[in-house]
Amino acid sequence: MSHFLCKLKPPRPTFLSDMSADEGLVMRRHREYWTPRVEIGVVIAMGPVADPAGAYGVAIIEAPSRDALEAMLASDPAILSKAGFSYEIFPMPAIAVRPSLPLAPIDSVTP
Repeated sequence: MSHFLCKLKPPRPTFLSDMSADEGLVMRRHREYWTPRVEIGVVIAMGPVADPAGAYGVAIIEAPSRDALEAMLASDPAILSKAGFSYEIFPMPAIAVRPSLPLAPIDSVTP
């Protein structure tokens, strides 16, 4: 399996603060599309990034190939909405992922 950092670029830099009601519905469908993939572990992490230069979404996704990843992204309701969203894809040649359950109390780990 390969890992990818995927950046969802919204239609404009101010999107996070000024999305319309229709765009809010697109984002709801987008979240509903990805949430089951988070729950089964295909998506390692995802969420909005409040970059002062312009907000965007980010996800780290595990996929068998770039083609399989592109098929998942192409089925995203944000992309299907034709509202100006697009993805940038960055392969991650190596990744370290925390265990699903902590192995030690956080206060027992030293820097």
